[in-house]
Order: sequence, then structure tokens, then C-alpha cells
Amino acid sequence: MSILAVGSLAFDSIRTPYGQVEKELGGSCTYFSLAASYFTEVRVIGVVGEDFLPAHEDVLRQRGIDTSGIEHAKGKTFHWSGEYGANPNDCQMHALELNVFESFQPKIPAAFLQSEYLFLGNIDPVLQAQVRAQIKNAKLVGADSHPFWISTKKDELSQTIRNIDIMLINDGEARQFAGDHNLLRAAQKILANGPQALVIKHGEYGATIFFRENAFGFGKHPFRAPALPLDEVRDPTGAGDAFAGGFMGYIAAQGELNREVLKRAMFYGGVMGGFAVERFGTERLLNLSQDEIEARFQLFRELTHLE
Repeated sequence: MSILAVGSLAFDSIRTPYGQVEKELGGSCTYFSLAASYFTEVRVIGVVGEDFLPAHEDVLRQRGIDTSGIEHAKGKTFHWSGEYGANPNDCQMHALELNVFESFQPKIPAAFLQSEYLFLGNIDPVLQAQVRAQIKNAKLVGADSHPFWISTKKDELSQTIRNIDIMLINDGEARQFAGDHNLLRAAQKILANGPQALVIKHGEYGATIFFRENAFGFGKHPFRAPALPLDEVRDPTGAGDAFAGGFMGYIAAQGELNREVLKRAMFYGGVMGGFAVERFGTERLLNLSQDEIEARFQLFRELTHLE
């Protein structure tokens, strides 16, 4: 089963207590697609500038990712710069240069229109809606967002998520979107807008999936998946996108959707998010084996008594 991922391809400049990198390959679509590629076929749509070289695209191709949906535009690629302190949850942004991403209009190749699974990265919700409308036969649609879109285009985002199945955001974004500090009430308010399920990511504390009543044929009781304790978080950038890639990738690989698949997907999301933070940029996601992924999943089983 193939996943179509639409989002940002970028260069990241990052400083943490463990070192720094300049203009490393990043972006939400990059982290998502690399993580998902360990489970299923992935296609990407995004825009890059003239500084995005064939070697950068080869990073994705080497993982079997279909890059024919990447648009090469005149100008520079989206660039983000930030610094993390001793607390990996705290990030100070130094620069945000949208460049060619500012005028991004997703163009979907004809071969991608029949994609069975769709992930809408944290782009303008108007663009998310346009892409969703074109992928008419998707079995499952997931979507992310960002505080910027929640604050500037909340109405448009509310309309967009009525036509998706699963929304994936962090706890701060959930509180902001719902206007409620209590996460349970916030989740209920968001689900009332239309998604069948809501995954709220808690960073180093794992993630929780909430359901609308009878969504996917299940009851409405939430399920919580913890994160594995890590002795080093070298670079938190992209962890949430890697989580989404593992989550959606595992679901797509199963060919069916039930509560047990969703529960296991939460753990595989945690596995991939955990790997992502162990090295700078995408380095760790490029050097994994299936045995390592399954061994990490087994640690989750032992930690949680998952049957």
C-alpha cells in the first residue's frame, strides 16, 4: 500500500548541547517519508529551490521513495534555523526563510491520484483541502498542523479537518486549537469538528489517541502509548514527523484498520520518533535495519505489557 505525503522539504541549521549542523536536509515531508519508508511505499510532493542538489534527492530515492512529485523552482529552498537548550522541549528559532515554499502550490502527478493513503503535512490548510479533494479514493487520510496555521487560519483548518480521518498534533497545538487547557476536553472539541481520531503527541512522554464514538467501529475510549526513556536526545528536530511516518507507515502496511492495528501503530510511531532524535538531522533514519526497528518495538512490549 502506498502513502502520498505532501509537505515541506527544507534545509535545517541546528544547534544543541551536542553540537551543530548547517543546512542539513530536513522538512516535515522528509522526516515523515523516511520513517514511513521502512514500512511501505512512499510518494512525496513538495517544492525545492536551485540549491537542492541531486545528492539531496538521492537521500530519499535510496530509501525507495518516489520523488517524481518534487517541484524544482527558481530560488532557494525553505530554510529553518534554531537552537535547543538542555531541555529538548525548548527551542529558540533564529531564522525562518520560506523562500520557494512561500508560493508552494502542490501539483499532483496523475500516477499519484490513486494513492491509498494520504498524509497532509503542516502546510496551509487551504492547500491541504485542495490536495484532499483530489485524492478521492484514499482509504485513510492523516493531517498535521502548526501553531501558525492555528492562529492565522483557524476557520480554514476547521473546515479542512472535517474531511480527514486522523489528525496528528502535539499537546500545545491541541490546547491552542480547542481553546482549552484540559487535554481531554480539547480532544473532544477537536473531534467534534470532524476527524474520526486525534493523536496528541506529548514529546518525551509518548502520545495518546482519542476516538469519536464508534469511529472505525470502536468505542470512544482513548489509548496511551508511552515513549521509551532515552539517555541522549541529540536533536529533537523532526521527531513528531518521524512519529507520524511510523504511525501511518505501519497502518498502510497492514491493509486493514482495527483497534489493534491503531494501537500498534502508536508504538511504531514512538519507535521511529525515538530513533530520529538519536542523531542530528535525518542521519539515524537513514541507517536503520528492520531488526533494529523490531527490537525497539519489543522493548515497548516489555515496558507496557502490550499483547
